[in-house]
Amino acid sequence: MIDLTPAEHEHSAAVDHAVEWYCANYGTCERPIVPALRQRFGLTSHQAVVVIRETTLRRARAA
Repeated sequence: MIDLTPAEHEHSAAVDHAVEWYCANYGTCERPIVPALRQRFGLTSHQAVVVIRETTLRRARAA
């Protein structure tokens, strides 16, 4: 388990929310994706990449 700093822990809910949204709106999400996720959810670039990675994993598991 990763030990999260307070700032990272606070943002994990935003990342989780962004993953759920991106999974549901994968085909219609505006491009480029990283800036779109950053603007929509107030994420850092790293967090946006985490959202993309998690969404990709979920979609691959569902296929």
